[in-house]
Amino acid sequence: MSQQRVSTDGGMQTSYGFRTVADGEKQVLVNDVFHKVAKRYDIMNDVMSAGMHRIWKDAMVTALNPPRRPDYRFLDVAGGTGDIAFRIVKASDREASGVVLDINGSMLGVGAERARKKGYDANLEFVEANAEELPFEANSFDAYTIAFGIRNVPDIDKALREAYRVLRRGGRFLCLEFSEVEMPILDRVYDAWSFNGIPAMGKLIAGEAEPYQYLVESIRKFPRQQDFAAMIERAGFDRVSYTNYTGGIAALHSAWKI
Repeated sequence: MSQQRVSTDGGMQTSYGFRTVADGEKQVLVNDVFHKVAKRYDIMNDVMSAGMHRIWKDAMVTALNPPRRPDYRFLDVAGGTGDIAFRIVKASDREASGVVLDINGSMLGVGAERARKKGYDANLEFVEANAEELPFEANSFDAYTIAFGIRNVPDIDKALREAYRVLRRGGRFLCLEFSEVEMPILDRVYDAWSFNGIPAMGKLIAGEAEPYQYLVESIRKFPRQQDFAAMIERAGFDRVSYTNYTGGIAALHSAWKI
């Protein structure tokens, strides 16, 4: 069931899962997916990762190691529900401040409400905007994070260039994304669960399988770890590396603006 992954030459712009769509159509379709799943997004991630996404996100923020100082500012992209941003604020003892940016207003609505309930709203601003055209000045942030969102961006190269632009010198880029399983046997088990179990669970939980089918397929189209690392380097970043989690089901990509 797996399909050819895109390479560093591109291809995600017109890839909606395993379907090829017209240029400019992907963003509309992806927006519709996340409007449908916004209120069940955390449950969706639990289903897709068997709960492991929580451990991976904790590891991501541990790698970031945000300092406990009030001038530290981060940008969390495609982070509408606030999962990463809340962890960063907590890790900084509520000293850090940040912007949660998402193109999807439904996701941001969920995140803003959660922030109010957790008492994080004083530390966070929620902004509806496109990762390909960030509404911020250059050199504005100490860190740029994105978790399970980059594969839904049509023009990934453009988004990476924008990430580089808005980071200050010495700024950190961290991207957590589902990736290519590199462990024998686990890859077959994960494929079987992805294509059979996840859409069925999506239908049971959310009442429809199609959004989950897209998300499963989009993982298989996303560039391999080394190919995505090459794209990050091409955007201007230095000290580019990645760490596989759970045999490569997910990978954390790290880079610096030096």
